[in-house]
Amino acid sequence: MTSSRKNKEIAVTVIGAGLAGTEAVFQLIRRQIPVRLIEMRPKVNTGAHTTDQFAELVCSNSVGSNLPDRASGLLKEEMRLLGSYFMEVAYKYRVPAGNALAVDRGAFAREITRYLRTHSLIEFINEEAVELPEDGLVIVATGPLTSPALLESLQKRLGKKKLEFFDAVAPLVAADSIDREIAFKGNRYGEPGKGDYLNCPMNKEQYLEFVKALLEAERIDLSDLEKNARKQFFNACQPVEIIAESGVDSLRFGPMKPVGFTDPKTGKRPYAVVQLRQDNLLASLYNMVGFQTNLKHPEQKRVFSMIPGLEKAEFVRLGQMHRNSYINSPELLTPTLQLRSDPRIFFAGQLCGVEGYTESAATGLLAGINAVRIISGKEPVVAPPGTMLGGLINYITFAGHKDFHPMNANFGIFSGEEGAKGDVRKEQIIRQARRQFREFFDQL
Repeated sequence: MTSSRKNKEIAVTVIGAGLAGTEAVFQLIRRQIPVRLIEMRPKVNTGAHTTDQFAELVCSNSVGSNLPDRASGLLKEEMRLLGSYFMEVAYKYRVPAGNALAVDRGAFAREITRYLRTHSLIEFINEEAVELPEDGLVIVATGPLTSPALLESLQKRLGKKKLEFFDAVAPLVAADSIDREIAFKGNRYGEPGKGDYLNCPMNKEQYLEFVKALLEAERIDLSDLEKNARKQFFNACQPVEIIAESGVDSLRFGPMKPVGFTDPKTGKRPYAVVQLRQDNLLASLYNMVGFQTNLKHPEQKRVFSMIPGLEKAEFVRLGQMHRNSYINSPELLTPTLQLRSDPRIFFAGQLCGVEGYTESAATGLLAGINAVRIISGKEPVVAPPGTMLGGLINYITFAGHKDFHPMNANFGIFSGEEGAKGDVRKEQIIRQARRQFREFFDQL
């Protein structure tokens, strides 16, 4: 392996320079602990990543809601208290996205790469890891697109068959190719003509024609294994054509929901809406929100050009689908994210069964903190299950699952007080989370 610098007495190896890996690395070096960071890209690519940058955001530039009464917002609050590097850089390169936190993904990745790749406490090795080191602490954060060679090595070590689901990427559109005479600015329930999203309205006839074309469009051929595993799409990232299969109105109640919008040309609510979210600081690119797809590329251009306002759209990046891997964490990991059979090994990020950018970074944050504690002669910590971070990790390490599938941060992973429902239940969960997290934080 080749490395950018040499450090003596490196006690921790982090495999993977995605969101979880870079967060774990930062937690170590901020406490002056040398780290060996191994990343295979660009020598070995994944088929989904397009750059050689650390912490590349593949599917979307949004990292979820920023509202304090949303699950993702609460998790961000906890991460910021713990000194998350991911959160610091995300806010630095924030782009308009209403109540969501979205970033200029290029600037975001370049900042993290520039800082970590040249840091004096990091020995960077640009090679594929095909097996785990047999000495020192190891944080495996190779993500859902872990290389087949490493997956095979992990399978032999863990004695468990890997699990998998299917994920998809949404297209990017050049901003100057969007027809602004049709697409209008606005946030849901916001003042007409103002807001962070561009909205392409459809009437009923346009919507029905679009759905028909979408369902009839040719898709990229899948292997027999993938054809037999169609139900394994992650719910939050289902291809738009898969959503459409569940009913003619499914898109109108999903990513094309028109509620809260008024078309300034008609003064009425559209029948359906396609939202576009700014993808970079220059506002030269827009992401088609919720439009992950596995259509063949010519079909994407044909069908998506039927959307009012996108008739002459330039698609800078077309959508694609890829298979994601994750381990059976409930059987394999402790709530400290350590491997039960070998506690010197941690797993973090989507490989351990969390889903989402923020969630991945959060597990890297905890793994990094616990590695620091072990090196310092302290016991690793378990985040209280009533906090959003603790609730998420409690979910992925709970041994009672009948079927374990990846999970985002959400309020459904908590029980709440008996009899409490709706907003009352959510408020109780938030109060409990903040109380328990303050107590947890004070003890670190």
